[in-house]
Amino acid sequence: MSLRLIAMRHAKSSWGDPLLSDFERPLNERGHSDALAMGNWLSQMGYVPDTVVLSSSVRTTQTCACVLNALDAVPNQMSTKALYHAPDFQILRALAQAKGDTVLLIAHNPGIGDFVSHFASHPVAHPDFVRYPTCATTVFDVDVATWAQAKFGENRVIDFITPRELKP
Repeated sequence: MSLRLIAMRHAKSSWGDPLLSDFERPLNERGHSDALAMGNWLSQMGYVPDTVVLSSSVRTTQTCACVLNALDAVPNQMSTKALYHAPDFQILRALAQAKGDTVLLIAHNPGIGDFVSHFASHPVAHPDFVRYPTCATTVFDVDVATWAQAKFGENRVIDFITPRELKP
């Protein structure tokens, strides 16, 4: 049995209100647009999650809402503060708790960028893969029966894209 992971960094956030904490920062206009575009791309590619695991920050929550709106999907959601600026091993630990065959994971850099680099069986030859810009998305085939069995370095990347590539 094979599972599918869609690993996404949150979309571009706003720095417009200096009184907000980092956790409370919302998406800016570009962030909303990029997350919607990424949701449309996921839909076109047939990458539709049945479960979402995400950081509970405002920008990850808003990214998720935009993506799911474009997908017209209502998957189970597991929102946790443990993913807020989590390192790669903590992201793997959160993923291990997931249920479902296709999981959308939304988190923050540098953790999500480190996570996808270590989760992949082979490096991705793309100039933005290591940098992992906002709303960057990697799709993996994960050859395990449950998410608790997923390990670093064993998972095939089947797609990688950034919002810039979706713009005309």
